[in-house]
Amino acid sequence: MLPGDIVSEKDVVGIVVFFYLLCLVLIVENGYILVVLVSKWAQCGTLPPGDKILTFLSASRFFLQWVICGKNLYILLYPTAFKYNPVYQYIYFQWDFFNSVSVWSSALLSVFYCVKIATFTYPVFLWLKWRIFRCMTWLLLGSLGLSFAIAFLFFIGNYYIYYVYSVRSLVFENNCTMDILRRKLEIYYFFPLKVITYSIPAIIFFICMFLLITSLERHRRKMLHIYSDLWDFRTQAHTRALKALISFFLLFASYFLALLVNASNILPSLKSWYWGWQILIYLCVAIHSTILILNNRQLRGVLETKNCLRVGIF
Repeated sequence: MLPGDIVSEKDVVGIVVFFYLLCLVLIVENGYILVVLVSKWAQCGTLPPGDKILTFLSASRFFLQWVICGKNLYILLYPTAFKYNPVYQYIYFQWDFFNSVSVWSSALLSVFYCVKIATFTYPVFLWLKWRIFRCMTWLLLGSLGLSFAIAFLFFIGNYYIYYVYSVRSLVFENNCTMDILRRKLEIYYFFPLKVITYSIPAIIFFICMFLLITSLERHRRKMLHIYSDLWDFRTQAHTRALKALISFFLLFASYFLALLVNASNILPSLKSWYWGWQILIYLCVAIHSTILILNNRQLRGVLETKNCLRVGIF
């Protein structure tokens, strides 16, 4: 994740500035979702399962953006720093934890929507539909524990590499041997671990979204046969829901593929590639956060109320 020679070319400055503006947008968006839902949680004492998932998702993204800003600021200030030093170990532990929580929260959100909206009548699906709402809090807590374990596994690998480098004069005769060891760990430990930890929640997400989109499309076609008017408000609602779900699917797929490419280290170690790829990853997150706000009645209602108050004042 460390790009090598950093920040001396003028053509990268604009990309870096845009990246930090994008981080600011993400912090504002997810901070807004977090404040609204936590306030409701404090007032009511509890939240519906869907809002609980949104709270965990927005919180993980909110803190993740601060970690990303800190990490990239450290890269800008100390471009030649060893990327497995204690500072990076601390930063990467936080990044791995919050990123894992974000991915698992997205997967749980897709499971919740699928169970709540899909109209399948299979016994297993009906049992899951009855059970999932009771277990959502435990599933979210379990995702936190699993994310902590994943971050700890990455931390062990980072610490081992740093330990080997710190005692290299006692163990190795040259840096070439140490570079070989580092590359082997990145290929045979870090990359498979990233693929597994990203793929499991992604598979759950893709299966649930596919089932949900299939169910909604089937229901929409039935309604088109019942109502001759193609612009009936019911079919319009289903069409809007399908568009939102498809966009959610595509954005998560883009984010997932970006994470895999980033984990594979196949990109050139150039500043423009690094910052451009960072922008692509978090642009998907920013768009999805906007969609969540616009498609949530409560979150959208707070914004509309504030806009009405401003218009009334002026």
